[in-house]
Amino acid sequence: MKRNQVGAVASAPYGSASILVIPWMFLAMVGGRGLARCTEVAILNANYLAKRLSPHYPILYRGAGGWVAHEFILDIRPFKASAGIEVEDVAKRLMDYGFHAPTMSWPVGGTLMIEPTESESREELDRFADALISIRQEIAEIESGKMDRTRNPLKLAPHPAADVASESWDRPYSREKAAYPAHWTRNWKYWPTVSRIDAVHGDRNLVCSCPTVEELAS
Repeated sequence: MKRNQVGAVASAPYGSASILVIPWMFLAMVGGRGLARCTEVAILNANYLAKRLSPHYPILYRGAGGWVAHEFILDIRPFKASAGIEVEDVAKRLMDYGFHAPTMSWPVGGTLMIEPTESESREELDRFADALISIRQEIAEIESGKMDRTRNPLKLAPHPAADVASESWDRPYSREKAAYPAHWTRNWKYWPTVSRIDAVHGDRNLVCSCPTVEELAS
């Protein structure tokens, strides 16, 4: 090792030491007492959400007394048999409610791992819980036969403006149900840019934009 070298940073010889500044600054600003408070609030937020959602979704891996840690896992797998709904359908439908889906299919396939952290307000937690409860009601419509198993708001989600505003609408539910599934979406609406794509096809058919070996050699 040359003189004045410090060796590997960020767990890799060519890692970026600057990435370590972010957690260092956070820890330095909140201090020990603040970090403990952040942990308490994160655990409280996760348990609040788990409590609100437990009547509607199975929750995996609870601890003693039914508590969860700073994150918890919603099990979507039972709905595949009851309604033909999979975790990807719930994730895509969440976009219509204005949410990016939580961690999907990890560490358990067919589940959503929810980690609200300490930064979410009570209002935001309730809005997220209301969205998932509303989606559960949409699943119930499929289970009861009120909605078709293959052509429903979850299977055809998300709903971009181009689809909702098109001249033709051949889906067995209204444009309003597609675009405004919750009251808050009328005041603040996130519009997905595209509809459902074949994600598996994209994962298995990579298109490389890098130069060819011949071009690099020349």
